[in-house]
Amino acid sequence: MTYTQPNLPYADEALAPVISADTIRFHYGKHEKAYIDNLNNLIKGTEFENDELEDVIRHSSGALFNNASQAWNHIFYFFSFSPDGGGEPSGELAEAIKRDFGSFEKFQKEFVDQGVKIFGSGWIWLARDEEGKLFILPKSNAGNPLTDGLTPILVFDVWEHAYYLDYQNRRADALNRLWDIVDWDIVESRY
Repeated sequence: MTYTQPNLPYADEALAPVISADTIRFHYGKHEKAYIDNLNNLIKGTEFENDELEDVIRHSSGALFNNASQAWNHIFYFFSFSPDGGGEPSGELAEAIKRDFGSFEKFQKEFVDQGVKIFGSGWIWLARDEEGKLFILPKSNAGNPLTDGLTPILVFDVWEHAYYLDYQNRRADALNRLWDIVDWDIVESRY
């Protein structure tokens, strides 16, 4: 199977000023493309070459896992946003957030705080278990909740290349601004 990089559902400049067109071009256009290309080269001739990407993430290791997970994580991340995003979730997800974190504001604070505390590079995830309980999972490097048997709901990227052009070393500022572009309809559909 050959994995392809999907086109974003918005123009490069559509998420500005939260994420600039330059960051989109470098982050999605170059970094993500490299993960897809590396994945396609690494998977040839392996037991995983015909597997769905999620299964490669769950069962592979080393460079293959890193590139598969990074490819998937970036698509999940960029497809969580919209120029018309922001606000708060509704419905079952909103109720689950209130149940498991006390309020949406407490969830946002804990999510960003844990993302800021990740040493080095990684991802801060919102995931659910089979019963619908929500968890905030800080993951380093290419970490993904799929390897823990959880369903990913939302992710913010804390690798420096995700925010450095726009925010330099201000990771907290970058993460807090992402709330303005979250497409809650998409995120809710994952719950």
